[in-house]
Amino acid sequence: MKKKIIAELSTYPVGEGTSLSSYVKEAVKVIENFPNIRVIHHPMGTVIEAEDLDQIFEVTRLAHKAILSTGANRVITQLKIDDRRDKERKMEDKVSAITE
Repeated sequence: MKKKIIAELSTYPVGEGTSLSSYVKEAVKVIENFPNIRVIHHPMGTVIEAEDLDQIFEVTRLAHKAILSTGANRVITQLKIDDRRDKERKMEDKVSAITE
């Protein structure tokens, strides 16, 4: 049984005005095209499910760089990782555990 790592990623520029969607869109493109992960976007970030911690770190690095590539001079990236080893879990399991 391969364990899944679930992470929440939020990345955005600072000092680029009030509407940041054009910057965040670039990070989302990178995340969407990253192989072998599952993602759910929500209003405040993205939840990522992967089999390997290195995948989480790499997609985070690439998303951060994507925002810098737009010309932003400052980027904040937050990453929260749930690396549970005792049982197999998916993103949806965490939600259903509190809604059922």
